This record gives sequence, structure tokens and C-alpha cells, in this order.
Amino acid sequence: MKWDEFFVTGEPMIYGAMVSIVLVSIAILVGLTYFKKWGYLWREWLTTVDHKRIGVMYILSALIMLFRGGVDALLMRTQLAVPESGFLDSQHYNEIFTTHGVIMILFMAMPFVIGLMNVVVPLQIGARDVAFPRLNAVSFWLFFAGAMLFNISFVIGGSPDAGWSAYFPLASLEFSPTVGNNFYSLALQISGIGTLMTGVNFIVTILKMRAPGMKLMRMPMFTWSVLITNVIILFAFPVLTVALALMMFDRIFGSQFFTMANGGMDMLWANLFWVWGHPEVYIVILPAFGIFSDIISTFSKKNLYGYKSMVFSMVIISLLSFLVWAHHFYTMGAGAMVNGFFSITTMLIAVPTGVKIFNWLFTLRKGKISFTSPMLYAMAFIPIFTFGGVTGVMLAMASADYQYHNTMFLVAHFHYVLIPGTVFGVLAGLHYWFPKLFGFRLNEARAKLAFWLIVVGFNVAFMPLFFLGLQGMTRRMYTYSADTGFGPLNLIATIGAFVLAVGFVVLCYNFYYSFRHSPRDEHGDPWDARTLEWSTPSPVPVYNFAKVPHVESQDAFWHSKKHNVPLYKEGPYEEIHMPSNSGQPFILGVIMFLAGFFLVFSWFIPAIIAGVGVVIMLAVRSFERDHGYHISAKEIAATEQKLRGDSV
Repeated sequence: MKWDEFFVTGEPMIYGAMVSIVLVSIAILVGLTYFKKWGYLWREWLTTVDHKRIGVMYILSALIMLFRGGVDALLMRTQLAVPESGFLDSQHYNEIFTTHGVIMILFMAMPFVIGLMNVVVPLQIGARDVAFPRLNAVSFWLFFAGAMLFNISFVIGGSPDAGWSAYFPLASLEFSPTVGNNFYSLALQISGIGTLMTGVNFIVTILKMRAPGMKLMRMPMFTWSVLITNVIILFAFPVLTVALALMMFDRIFGSQFFTMANGGMDMLWANLFWVWGHPEVYIVILPAFGIFSDIISTFSKKNLYGYKSMVFSMVIISLLSFLVWAHHFYTMGAGAMVNGFFSITTMLIAVPTGVKIFNWLFTLRKGKISFTSPMLYAMAFIPIFTFGGVTGVMLAMASADYQYHNTMFLVAHFHYVLIPGTVFGVLAGLHYWFPKLFGFRLNEARAKLAFWLIVVGFNVAFMPLFFLGLQGMTRRMYTYSADTGFGPLNLIATIGAFVLAVGFVVLCYNFYYSFRHSPRDEHGDPWDARTLEWSTPSPVPVYNFAKVPHVESQDAFWHSKKHNVPLYKEGPYEEIHMPSNSGQPFILGVIMFLAGFFLVFSWFIPAIIAGVGVVIMLAVRSFERDHGYHISAKEIAATEQKLRGDSV
């Protein structure tokens, strides 16, 4: 292989990215060495099994991927701002819209949601950690290895270019002979295995590690949403993993599962992808529903209206999410009977979703509403998401979809669902739980400025796409002539995208500003909140709870505050058993990254060596005797005195 086949050449922006990667890497290495932080980084972060620190690493990774995916979006919008633009050529545009979709769904939304799961769920159920702390670390490092493998493709080998759904035959060797889609299949397999492990871990954690008295129907709504989400993960992600493995066999080993010759079937890929792909939409949206439920209840100073109906509606959504996948290809000739069935199931899913909208509205009714930054995201979510849902019902009509299919109308629809439904959700959750992690709130004035820029920019960016779609502009179109009349609306959309980007810049600046200037909270409950995590000090100690809480009702902490009912039993502290840190998950992630990288280029001997390394790591863990460590009662008492200023 020649160097110009290994490194991507000929694009000035790629050269700039290469230089940036090298300079940033050098700066990080120099900084860690100068400030003597190598030991701290290894002890406290790279080897941690603490669910809170793992959650922070997921969230940081998601914010980095938000930047990468956001840059892709701005490049696309710049290309489409004016007719016959030469900013990007067709191949570069194809690569950018492919990586944008994959990064935003799988490497931004997913880790952001899983990061908040890690931070919050054990605290909400009164647990000291997740059920399998070491497996939790493996999950993160496999996700991170997959994310890094996918992201290096744009400077080494070339990015995937067949769209985020990688339809065959576009993703086959015949039409995509570079290694780009090898990166796609292997990176998503590695990170998907990590996500599947997360699903198992959190189902067991929620079912088996709840505090005494916390029955299922007393759990906070976010924890309920996480439980249902991880059940979906358990059933959906194996389908994606198998499909990606078959794709890898087709591209690297010459099999014929999805090719157009020798018995292959391209529609098999489309069905397998969307059997996973549509439940994936609810994997990233249902936890956001749980976040909004907790936030709306907290800042309305009311119990969540219709708790049981909220739970049942999420269960129904999870079931229906597996029965709607064929609405992604109404126009592919399945016939009226099949299209009719999936049209009905798609419309049905709007019913439990509508139930939730009314639950939130009735919770707000007659509430003492505080318009904090988390609450603003929740309030903006309701009308914008409803609008996106109504356009989804329009797309659900199979006959009408012949007009909407593969147009910018569809692009506008799924952004109107996913951005308010997921991005607003995780940003609301980040602002809401930030003081629990770091001991201080984000500055409200700057948080609200970022909110308004994001909301206004979002609507200006995506509302014009509905009209462009109805005028006939197709998605994935990299250029257009002035005669089409698409220019003015595209220019407006591009302006909105840059306003949206400014909003995210203000959001990131707020992290720095708040770290420097925000007053530190003197107690663990800055919002006068309702659920169990707010009974802990901020930031939360490694053991979470000095004493195991005892729950007697929904909104256990609120009940304790308002009725003067103690959450924790009187008596002395007892020593706490905790899991030991381990470098094995990090090392396993590095080896999996190397194995995937070698397979991308069909370098089989080093790939086999890396595979042997994976087996060795599993064997080492199997024979390891690590019983963790104990925190003494005296140390717990000193920590609680320092964090709380008093005893529990």
C-alpha cells in the first residue's frame, strides 16, 4: 500500500485536520508532562470503575463528537447555501453527510444518554454502584475505541460514503472500493458490543440493586425510561451487530450476503438495518422523556401527573418500535398490504407519545413554575417535538410518502424529532445534574443565552427544509441550479445553522465561565428537587450513600423533606465494600481498536495477533482474584463531615 492510499490526500481541509490533530495531541502530551498529571490521569480516570466518572467520560466524549458532527453539518449547509457552489465536491459531500449521521446518532446522542444513565440511575435507586462496575468500564472503552476508529477514517484510508444507513449496493466493494465502509462496519461493531454490555448492566442494576422500599412503581421516571431503553438495546443491538458482521464478510472476505450477484439480497441489509434503526430512535428519545418528566415535576413543584400512564405508554412505545421499520421503504415495492400494516403501526405509536405530552401539560397546570435553564429546554421541547411528531404522522401515510420520501421534508422531520427530543433532553439533563457532579451550577444567564440561540437557530435552520422538500428538493443533493428556486430558503437554513453553532459555543464557554466564577453549593439540593440523588452531598462521594436509604413513597426525597420522614436510619456508620480500579478495560479497548484498524486494511496477521491479545485479556480477568477494598466507618464519617458539615 502506498502512502497516498493510506493517508487521505488532495483536500486542503483534510490537511488542516491532520495538522490540528498532531498539534492538539502534542499539546495534550506536553501539558500532562509539564503539570505531572500522568499518574493522576491513569489512577483517577483511565482505570476508574466509578459509575460517575465513567458517566463524565461518556458526556465529554459526546460533547467532542457534537463538535465533530456539528462541523460536518456546517460544511454541508455552507455547500448548499447558494446554487452551484463549489465549496465541496460530490465525493467529499457524500463522506460528510455519511459521517455526520453516524456520529450524531451513535457517537453523540448515544454516549450522552448513557453518560447521564451512569451518573444518575444508581443515585436515583439508592445503589452504591452499578451491578457490574468492571463491565461498565469495558463498555465505555469499547464505545470509545469504536468512536476513535470511525473518526480517524477521514484522515487515514478515507471516510465511509454510502450514507449513515449504508444501503447496498452503494456500500458494496463494487460502488465503494475504498476502505471507508470497512471503518463503518468495524467501528460500529466494536462500539455496539459495548452498548449491548451497558444494556445488560443497567437492567440488572435497576432490577436487583434498588434501595429497600423502592418498588418498581416508586422509581423516578428517568430510571423507568432507562430500564425500558435498555430492554430495547438488549433486543435491537444484536441485530445491528450481526448485520455489520455480514457486511464485513462481504467487503473483506468476499461473501455475498448483500451483493446483487450470486444469491445476495440488498434488501436484506435494509430490513436488518431498520429492524435496529427504528428502535434506536427510541433508545435515544425515551431517556430524554424521563429527563423531561423529572425536570417538569421538579420545577412545577408537583407530582408527575399520570405516573402509571407514563410508564405504560413507554412500555407500549418500546413494543411498537419493533413493528414500524418498513415505513422507511414504502416506495421499494413491498405492496399495499405490507405498506398498510406498517402505516397503521406507525400512526399507533403517536398515541402513547401523545399521552405523555398531555401528562407533561397537566403537570404544568397550576404548578409553581420556575423558569430555570433546564426547565426552558423542557418547555421548548413540548411544542417543537409535537410539530415534529405531526409531520411524522404525515410521513406515516404510505401513499403520501411517495411525495415526501427522500426529500428535505423528511430531513426536517427527523431533525424536528431528534434535536428537541434528544439534544434538548440531554442538555436539560446536563444543566440539571451538573451541580450534583461538580458541586456548582452553570451560570444561568449564559445558559439561557445559549438556550435562546440554540432554539432560534434550530428553527431557522430546519423549518425551511419542510418547504424545500415539498418543492421537490431531495436529500443528499450536493448541488442545485438557480433555476430550481431552492437558493433563498437554503441560505436562510444555513444562517440558522450558524446561529445554532454559536449557541453551542456559548454553551461550551459557560462550562469554563462557571468553573471560574460560579459559587460552590453549600448543600446537595440546589433545585429543591424530589428524587433520591439530591439527598447526597455534591459532589457525590465515591460510595454514593454513607447509609442505605429507605424509601416509603414516590419522590422519596421530596416526601422526606415535606413530611419530616428520615431517609436514613439512625446509628453508626458501617464500612463499605467498593470495587477496585482496573487498567484492564482500557487496555482491552486499545487492543480492540488495533484489531479493528488492522482488519480495515485486511492486514490479517497483525489482526490475528490483536485477536489473541483480546483472548489473553479475557483469560487474565477470568483467573484474577480481586475482592475490591473496604472504606472504614471512620473514613466515611470524616468524608460526610467534610461534605455536609454535619452527620446523616
